[in-house]
Amino acid sequence: MNINVYTESTPNPATMKFIVNKLLINGSVDYATKESAEKSTFAKELFKFSFVNGVFFASNFVTVTKTEDSDWADIEPILKEFVKGAVESELTVQEAQTDEAPNFEGTEAEVKIQQILHDYVRPAVEQDGGAISYKSFNEGVVTVELRGSCSGCPSSTITLKSGIENLLKRMVPEVQEVVSEAL
Repeated sequence: MNINVYTESTPNPATMKFIVNKLLINGSVDYATKESAEKSTFAKELFKFSFVNGVFFASNFVTVTKTEDSDWADIEPILKEFVKGAVESELTVQEAQTDEAPNFEGTEAEVKIQQILHDYVRPAVEQDGGAISYKSFNEGVVTVELRGSCSGCPSSTITLKSGIENLLKRMVPEVQEVVSEAL
């Protein structure tokens, strides 16, 4: 199979999405630090570049967060070539992947919140090179965790408040607010 890699900017200027024509992982995995990448040959190799500050994988793409002192114009071609080679040589994204359907638990409202996040919010957030996961629902407040390009993105607060919060308030009357847990 001939691997093609194309890039897409994300709302976060520090991250770039490298999309390939092959499924890399079912679900998503975030390597925010070099140390966390121990179980991923692919991420470990990416972190060997001094300008790589974070790596996030989902379905058919890898989102790379660069260091502040590096410029996309200089590093994008290098990373594009590396990603192509890594996919061709089948570097592992994650050891022992599980291919389970989501298992939502909790009260009726909690299950509904998790279902909405999974069905409506997750695909949109993945389009921007990130991921969202449900943490808790307590006294009207939904807590989520943002990863990948959403982590530390200037526009993620707007997305969280005007997008996700409005959607959940409309579909689940018990929801009063949505907050993001800092990583």
